Amino acid sequence: MTHHKIALIPGDGIGKDVTEAACAVLQRVAKGRFTFETESFPWSCDYYQTHGRMMPEDGIETLRGFDAIFHGAVGWPETVPDAVSMHGLLLPIRKAFDQYANIRPHRPLPGVEGPLKADGFDILCIRENTEGEYSGAGGRVHQGQGNEVAVETSIFTRAGVERIIRFGFEQAQARRKHLTSVTKSNAQQYSMVFWDEVTQIVAKDFPEVTVSQMHIDAMAAKMVMAPQDLDVIVASNLFGDILTDLGAAIQGGLGFAASANINPDRSAPSMFEPVHGSAPDIAGKNIANPMAAVWSLSQMLDHLGEAEGAQAVFGALETATAQGIGCRPGAHTTTEITDALLSAMS
Repeated sequence: MTHHKIALIPGDGIGKDVTEAACAVLQRVAKGRFTFETESFPWSCDYYQTHGRMMPEDGIETLRGFDAIFHGAVGWPETVPDAVSMHGLLLPIRKAFDQYANIRPHRPLPGVEGPLKADGFDILCIRENTEGEYSGAGGRVHQGQGNEVAVETSIFTRAGVERIIRFGFEQAQARRKHLTSVTKSNAQQYSMVFWDEVTQIVAKDFPEVTVSQMHIDAMAAKMVMAPQDLDVIVASNLFGDILTDLGAAIQGGLGFAASANINPDRSAPSMFEPVHGSAPDIAGKNIANPMAAVWSLSQMLDHLGEAEGAQAVFGALETATAQGIGCRPGAHTTTEITDALLSAMS
């Protein structure tokens, strides 16, 4: 029986609520399949208020010894600016562990009514996760003065672009063999034209995959008008971030938005997290929807080689929503949804 060592970073707000729910599901699904141990770290905006940083100086090295990282949510803008919390915790982890592939599935669960009239869709968004528009290169001069200048430089490397596009092709090859690469090359004549060119080069290695190239604005419309036509989408850090929030909306809301930050060569731990944010207004009220966190747990188990456990967790999600549990905001408590998931696995 395999054993897994998992780092928990519940974080802020409802991150704590949904992480607790996910851990209950993990405990149930592990029985008879695998063993695991967890260690929880209090790194959060509260931690920042006390220590002046989002995690300790040796935080990255501490996490390096784990098989996977499960993260709840980060952010408490009333006390810590979002730019500080993101650049102090999530982004350093993604970059330090080369988690360059962000995977976000978008499909409606049974019983969940989204805003669209689409017959059904199953989209896998692959977002570049370590460079591009979120590279952090730039600065501000003459700050607070009338002649202030702010520069934010996007960095695209051939290695970084090629590996994420190749990863996207590999996912498409294993699914319905259709990949759509999203850019804005009609306006961004260097970085996005470069991305398009690399896409065509990599496509030659995947002759069975049909390739489409779309601009970000056209893709936003496509996801609303005809999401059933899409299979795998691959996009840069910023464009992928935007499209996946749209994907969450059309699948029924952020309560179902799961994600995996993957290091494909497994040289370092990967990180799994719902993407709904910390939602300070409902934190601790037992009304947060843990579905996205539990879906992320399923992704984690799949990455750890626990395919049977991953399917059991995802099957529990489908069973619960088919019974009307967790489908509508506020209709069920966090505890009620968690209990329904546990019951579905019994």
